[in-house]
Amino acid sequence: MKRIAVPSPESPFVTIRLQFETASRDDPPGREGLAALTGGLLVEGGAAGLTYPEILERLYPMAAGIGVQVDREVTVVHGTVHRDHLENYYPLVRDAVLAPRFDPADLERMRDDQSNALTAGLRATDDESLGKETLEAMIHAGSPYGRPVEGSVAGIAAIAREEAIAFHRERFTRDRLTIGLGGAVPDGFADRVAADLARLPERGPERPAVPAGRAPAGVEVLLVTKPCRAWAISLGFPIAVTRADDDFYPLFVANSYFGEHRTFNGVLMNAMRADRGLNYGDYSYVEAFVQDGMSTFPLPSTPRLRQAFSIWIRPVAPAHAHFALRQAMRELERLVRDGLTPQAFADTRDFVLNYSRLWVQTPSRRLGYAMDGAFYGRGSLVDELARRLPAMRVEDVNAAIRRHLATAGAHVAIVADPEGAAALAVALAADAPSPITYESETKPAVLEEDRAIAVHALNTSAAKIRTVPAEQMFENSDLPVR
Repeated sequence: MKRIAVPSPESPFVTIRLQFETASRDDPPGREGLAALTGGLLVEGGAAGLTYPEILERLYPMAAGIGVQVDREVTVVHGTVHRDHLENYYPLVRDAVLAPRFDPADLERMRDDQSNALTAGLRATDDESLGKETLEAMIHAGSPYGRPVEGSVAGIAAIAREEAIAFHRERFTRDRLTIGLGGAVPDGFADRVAADLARLPERGPERPAVPAGRAPAGVEVLLVTKPCRAWAISLGFPIAVTRADDDFYPLFVANSYFGEHRTFNGVLMNAMRADRGLNYGDYSYVEAFVQDGMSTFPLPSTPRLRQAFSIWIRPVAPAHAHFALRQAMRELERLVRDGLTPQAFADTRDFVLNYSRLWVQTPSRRLGYAMDGAFYGRGSLVDELARRLPAMRVEDVNAAIRRHLATAGAHVAIVADPEGAAALAVALAADAPSPITYESETKPAVLEEDRAIAVHALNTSAAKIRTVPAEQMFENSDLPVR
């Protein structure tokens, strides 16, 4: 077992994060979703003789909860409690990991919820997430990274209670555990937790390697069709860079300049939303970005061994989809060609240094970032940025851009209505012009640039464009993306 402590003696709270290196990449074939279901049952299936409602009754007076987060690489059981309640709270967290009941009724309830998340949620109503998951499926075709953490509809339906019990026994082992403690941690508490969790099995089976993502052959397009009035677009390609690599940090600065999530710091946001009003927002990423609830900040505990560069174009009017795709690709090509100016680099570096401090405002987030850093063999991302950015040069950033973002194409996922998708497929294959019109007065400089964007060549063809009904996505392990 590994231990990570981020003490904050002045805090009135204690936070616990028990992280296991087991997650959706460990789902057996035909049982996609087993890791997510098992993880959910740890905190919602009862433990050590207590039913889930009885656990909730005990948590209520403490104003506390126990959560679980399952991603591609790790599963984290976590919670925060006032230090005055730690003695009553900790046994509930401990027993969730050591003695889950896997209550059959809770399993059926959670199985239905997990399946509905795919069918009634992702495929039916969450077009933006469907586009992003489709992009992941294109980049990671044939890899366990290439499907949602929730799994597949058929995989979830096939899971038996005994399989969840076996998954817990075989995968939630000491060698895969990192104990994270933060806040007002009492003396000796870390040793107590380690001694308790020493009851876990010592070692689990070896994990197979995760294959590298598949580079696109030009612009490869997958149109996922369903009734929708606005179209969500995601595009990207694999990159061989994670936080373990020195190039990640200058690339991170470049990405903030290009498309920082939910801010007007990014080129994409200003060019596509502010100047043209195409949609609500346009962002880019150099690693997987999972938003933390309703905040604009990235969720900790989502480390991955394989990463991708991606652009998220939030839904646009169907008439503007071809133009929006062209503009995003053109802006990326300009970034690779021109890089950042010294002034843009200095401004972005200052922004990142200050903005990143907002990501670790709570003991739980500070602890989560420290644990992510340890996963990569580094410090917390915020600490690494604070250490590296003052000495970074604009030449470092532009060199990293050229090494990792120069590409002749991208995987493109578009969620569109069937009739509009058919028309777009024809227009894309023919590389037909896509002029744009506005309902209000627009700057002459924007209109002039629009004429170049409207005919910007995309390296695609009919053979690189596919159409799949949304109801077929993530139905089973045979994903229709290749």
